[in-house]
Amino acid sequence: MNKKVVILGGGTGLSTLLRGLKQFPIDITAIVAVSDDGRSTGKLRQEFKVPAVGDLRQVIVALSETEPLVEDLLNYRFKTNSDLNGHALGNLLLTALTNVAGNMSSGIESIGKILNLKGKVLPLTEDNVTLMAKMIDNKIIEGEHNITNYEGKIKEIFYKEKPTINDDVIEEIKQADLIILSMGSLYTSLLPNLICKEITKAIDQSKAEVMYICNIMTQPGETDKFKASDHVKVVNNYLGKKKIDIILANTGSITKAMKEKYACLEQKDPVIFDKKNLKSLNIKVIFDDFITISDNTLRHDTIKLGFHIYSYLILGR
Repeated sequence: MNKKVVILGGGTGLSTLLRGLKQFPIDITAIVAVSDDGRSTGKLRQEFKVPAVGDLRQVIVALSETEPLVEDLLNYRFKTNSDLNGHALGNLLLTALTNVAGNMSSGIESIGKILNLKGKVLPLTEDNVTLMAKMIDNKIIEGEHNITNYEGKIKEIFYKEKPTINDDVIEEIKQADLIILSMGSLYTSLLPNLICKEITKAIDQSKAEVMYICNIMTQPGETDKFKASDHVKVVNNYLGKKKIDIILANTGSITKAMKEKYACLEQKDPVIFDKKNLKSLNIKVIFDDFITISDNTLRHDTIKLGFHIYSYLILGR
């Protein structure tokens, strides 16, 4: 029987990780935060009162074992002067399936059979939740899109309304052999899962170790000037009794031209790998050159990530 891995996250980071992880004989469950409210997702949430579908769509596509054409189809965005403009076809399909099946989880299960998913996808909650943030200037910002666009540093995040956590999510965490906290936007993709006490309690009750995949680049307003150890400290503050046991961190070099590009266009800098500080936090450190470049954009090498995760599951090192 394959080892059971439960991954928490959202957005591009989680879907990127899953593309590599699905290549290995692992039982995968992806738990997705559903607080995104931008673009097509935001419009559908407002009109149909459903959880955010955009991140779920990305994760479903990443785990799909169907033809590349299906991926292109689900990610296709309409370009028109009508109300369809900007909507991704996959977002519309998930919204329709939610209404037909009665809830988002059942809708995902239905489409999963069609797309032959290499794992299970679960929304954190079926509720139409609103992410809130208290900024360093003590201003309260409502909505993930507004939080991301606010020119200031995040102090803490919370939900406007208390979400009801999906029962299946709790059970999957408790049964996991390894719990992975995915790379991605720290405060707006990963931590929206951990601000729910039911989640941290389930992690505490699990026999699994907790692994964190550290970002390659910092993110303005969220992790400015963060080293790898700073990421760990923030995540640990949101966890319960059980803290991060293992970190996967990048030691690959980034060219001067690429550094300047990210600093100029996105105000992002490489996350410094501070091994000594990480060791002082009493966690295991797995490091490698995890960098790959696609379309002149820095990405994690998903196969390397998957290999290290699978190796740790099997060998424990």
